[in-house]
Amino acid sequence: MATVVLLGTLDTKGVEYEYMRQHIVNAGCEVILIDAGIKGKPLTKPDITREEVAKAVNTDIAKLVALGDRGIAVETMAHGATAIVRKLYAQGRLHGILGLGGSGGSALATEAMRALPVGVPKLMVSTLASGDTRPYVGAVDVTMMYSVVDIAGINRISERIMSNAAAAIAGMAQNYSSFQPAPNAKPLIGATMFGVTTPAVTEARQYLEERGYEVLVFHATGTGGRSMEALVNGGFLAGVLDITTTELADELVGGVLSAGPDRLEAAGKHALPQVVSLGALDMVNFGPLESVPEKFRHRKLYKHNPTVTLMRTTPAECAKLGHIIAQKLNQAKGPVALFIPLRGVSLIDIQGQAFYDPDADQALINELKGGLKSSIEIHELDMDINDPRFAQAMAQRLIMYIHERAGQAQQTGGSK
Repeated sequence: MATVVLLGTLDTKGVEYEYMRQHIVNAGCEVILIDAGIKGKPLTKPDITREEVAKAVNTDIAKLVALGDRGIAVETMAHGATAIVRKLYAQGRLHGILGLGGSGGSALATEAMRALPVGVPKLMVSTLASGDTRPYVGAVDVTMMYSVVDIAGINRISERIMSNAAAAIAGMAQNYSSFQPAPNAKPLIGATMFGVTTPAVTEARQYLEERGYEVLVFHATGTGGRSMEALVNGGFLAGVLDITTTELADELVGGVLSAGPDRLEAAGKHALPQVVSLGALDMVNFGPLESVPEKFRHRKLYKHNPTVTLMRTTPAECAKLGHIIAQKLNQAKGPVALFIPLRGVSLIDIQGQAFYDPDADQALINELKGGLKSSIEIHELDMDINDPRFAQAMAQRLIMYIHERAGQAQQTGGSK
């Protein structure tokens, strides 16, 4: 039987959670109710108490109450709930998770949800679901349902919303628990793309698909890079073709498309084969021209379209990017190959185009080559990144890595 985990603060939302529990049980699922509240008495009986949640992160409720800081309390209980939710999933006792709440409850429940692999049903009924949901959804498949009215008791509106949510999570959990992957599914490859690297990724994708791989292309807009790495963390991918690492430039300089400081680390952490290039590191992204910060107005800017303005990275910034990339790749536990296009890293970084700057590109390359460990392959090709031969060379190397890894796995399995 499928099991749904309900996670929330039962001192303020106990009545609502009990309503949800009964509807989910009636829909044919088991329920594990987790209490992450800290102050008032729970308004319904949990299966996992607040004391157990606090203990999961080596603290207790009395200490949190004594601090008198709601923010710290929510954060601490979120960490504890995340640890418990992960454990339940590992034990096969979680096939879906649901939360109800406002800002605090949404932050708490969705932190635990984001720790679960992509594909595990995650539903958050929230008063904030009609606004900016990025802080809650992150880079995974959290589904946000707007509560319409505040989550404060059962009324003619809230009962419709909550009963729909109960039916939705029950159906998703039942589907998840019985889902059977397609037999002989093709290995999945994650690839990163931007408008100015589209020809390269398109060529590489076609090359890989013709050889039996399924390619998931991620738009390198911050959420795209995070989503790809979430799939890496979830164990979905056989390899990564990270052609477009531009999100690192936005993180360094302050553009609007950063994927965060951990970008380019997931594949290495999981020893996944990765082939990496320098796609679109010639640019930092902003919105409309008038949105570019004043301190950058004197820089080389390019109006990509009415809503996107690109700024050319300087030699100094490129050198820093080279250092950052080298440090990240040096930490990889698996095979890594870096492909360097000597004639430009984007469609507008080639001779005669707006961002052509050989000095900046060379600063990037020099820092990279000087900082990488000798065990990391470096392929310097005298062509631009969108040359079909460049894309094919990257795809070929990734296939070789994947085959080598499969061979090693067979040998290890055969020796046992």
